[in-house]
Parts: sequence; structure tokens; C-alpha cells
Amino acid sequence: MGLRPITGRDASRWEQLRNANVDWLVSWESTRPPESKDRNTGYRALTADLVRQGKSGRSLPFVVTYDDLMVGQLTVTGITWGSARWAQMGYWIDQAYAGRAIIPTAVALACDHCFFTMGLHRIEIAIRPENEASLRVVDKLGFRAIGLAPSYLHINGRWRDHLLFALTVDEVETRVLERLG
Repeated sequence: MGLRPITGRDASRWEQLRNANVDWLVSWESTRPPESKDRNTGYRALTADLVRQGKSGRSLPFVVTYDDLMVGQLTVTGITWGSARWAQMGYWIDQAYAGRAIIPTAVALACDHCFFTMGLHRIEIAIRPENEASLRVVDKLGFRAIGLAPSYLHINGRWRDHLLFALTVDEVETRVLERLG
């Protein structure tokens, strides 16, 4: 299990995974509101935007791997420096690989990188209240519930409520990865 930066070479595998997991991901994936001007959400546009944000220090787009095969994606976004030093994290996985502790491990690795390599202070994850699998991820890693955010993200054609969770570097005794046991 690992993480690596996303690249243009991942396009065919990414599209294969997304197509195979449409029904699995539709309830959790963000969508563009009707008033949105940026309608192109294909892999090339997504990757180009993520790479641009990465170069400017605003995001970290990762491929989640298992036996060197891409099985999902994890992205650290909204990286804010200055007195805040925080970011948000989102992820998805191929349904065929769910339940193998791949995403908790990926989240832990990304948190450790953000905290101990980059020097961020806080990571937040927003989860729909009915997404039991993602709720287990933040529970396993010791993220704190910080509240309900009504109409937080546009998901599957509607603005949806999310529960917000946070973890700060001050709450981590050694490494986040060690919380998995």
C-alpha cells in the first residue's frame, strides 16, 4: 500500500476505475452545481488543475496504490499557510479493494507527510453522515468530530450536509500511521 503523485500517465487506469465504480462512488463524489462555469471534469482537466494547484503549494494529488496498482485517489486540498497551516483531505477507492485498510493507511501516510514533512498544523476531512465506511476511517485514526456543516458540498446533484473532522499535529504523539496498530 502506498501513495505517489498523480500523473498524466494514470489517465487510462483512472478512467477504468471511475467507470467501474460509478454506482459505488455516485453518492459520495462532488458534482458541479448548475451555475458552475467549469464544466469539464474529465481526467485530463482534473489532473491539469490538480498539478497546477500542487505547483502553487495549494494541493497534493496522490494515487493510492496496492501492489503498485492504482486503486484510488487521495487529495489534500485547500492548503493554507500563514497562521492557519491547515488543509482538507478527500479520497476514494475502488470497491473491489474496500475494507482492506488501504484508505486508512493512505490517510495516515498523507497526514504524516503533511504534519512532519510539510509542517502543517491541522487536517480536516468532511464526510456525509451516512457514509459509514469513511466514518470508520476517521474513527480509526482518532480524528475529532467538530460539527455538522449544512449544505457543505455539492454531491450527486444537490448541496449535502457533511460532518467535519479534524486532527492536529499536537494530538499526534508519534505518527498517525502508528494509530492503525
